[in-house]
Amino acid sequence: MSRHNFKEMRIWQRSRQLVSKIYQLTAEFPEEEKFTLTRQIRRSAISIPSNIAEGCGRGSNKQLMHFLDIA
Repeated sequence: MSRHNFKEMRIWQRSRQLVSKIYQLTAEFPEEEKFTLTRQIRRSAISIPSNIAEGCGRGSNKQLMHFLDIA
């Protein structure tokens, strides 16, 4: 079984940068969007590095590729 260190993966690092940027941008959204659109956008951004990390914790490259597809 091969395991990957997701923190060393450039795609994971870049996805974390994306999450930070999304949080900065959505902080400027109108107040009426704070609990609807803002929340949805942030959750979908967070799912990207989360899926990459999940795939790295799996036992095979095939499963990693599956989670990368999801991300």
